[in-house]
Amino acid sequence: MPRRKNIVLLATSSTTDLAQKVSSELDVPVTEMITRTFADGEIYHAFPQDIAGCDLVILGSTADDSGHQELIDLITGARYWNALSVNVIIPYLGYSTMERAKPGSGEIPKGITRTRQIFRARPDYVNFIDLHSEAVLHAHSGEVHTNHLWTERLAAEKIKDLQLENIVLVSPDYGFSKRVARLAGLLDCPHTAANKDRYDVDKTIVGQLSGAVRGRTAIICDDMIRTGGSMLQTVDRCYQAGAVGVMVMATHLVLAGNARERFIEKGIGCIIGADTYPGTQSDDLLQIYSVAPVIADEIKSHFRLQ
Repeated sequence: MPRRKNIVLLATSSTTDLAQKVSSELDVPVTEMITRTFADGEIYHAFPQDIAGCDLVILGSTADDSGHQELIDLITGARYWNALSVNVIIPYLGYSTMERAKPGSGEIPKGITRTRQIFRARPDYVNFIDLHSEAVLHAHSGEVHTNHLWTERLAAEKIKDLQLENIVLVSPDYGFSKRVARLAGLLDCPHTAANKDRYDVDKTIVGQLSGAVRGRTAIICDDMIRTGGSMLQTVDRCYQAGAVGVMVMATHLVLAGNARERFIEKGIGCIIGADTYPGTQSDDLLQIYSVAPVIADEIKSHFRLQ
């Protein structure tokens, strides 16, 4: 592929803060869509310049229904106005835990069906960050180039910056343990896993944890914190197994409802995470690292800008 020069960087309305960080890494300005809302709630979008023949890069987290629809609107609009290519970065994919349905349940596996809606809008390339399940990468018929970016390197750098000693990484379930093992390798520290069983949509039971945490500061790692239920149970299991301190870390910090207050009540003073979920910022509880560098590196590689 020849080096591309006519790149236009766009973002959905909830992803503009992250897009500005990516813009600084790439030295490519964010092109702001023209938008307004009509009295009946319908939303107007227009490209502020001629995009025919341009390579569009669209950043869009689908944290809610409006974010999902806006991303589809931008993709289909780009096709309508003859963009040369449409390249999508999805920092946070909504419904990503619903990648399968139980037999006979009648459930809609929206992680798959909604990702298919994105693919059917005909982007050329779609990149996801720290997916809950890679099953969604294959929810198309081969027409779309997909990629999955991991952020372990950035997470490891953030943990190192905190200058913690005698740490152990803990996965709240065996399914996530391979990722935790990779992160532990970057940090040169031990790791272990708890046993988690899900018995309802937002309800889990976390079983016993090994004695590997005894006398250490445990960092419980997961791909996302939604309600925090399984993480909070794992906090208890860490202390029961002899941990002297507990912190938590997840890429996507949804922190729905009163999840934040529940962590504080449990004595958690630090939650480490990324800026993939809209509105996530560092404060007295959250230690946030940006995924902008890995997004920028991926865009540079994809368009041969390096």
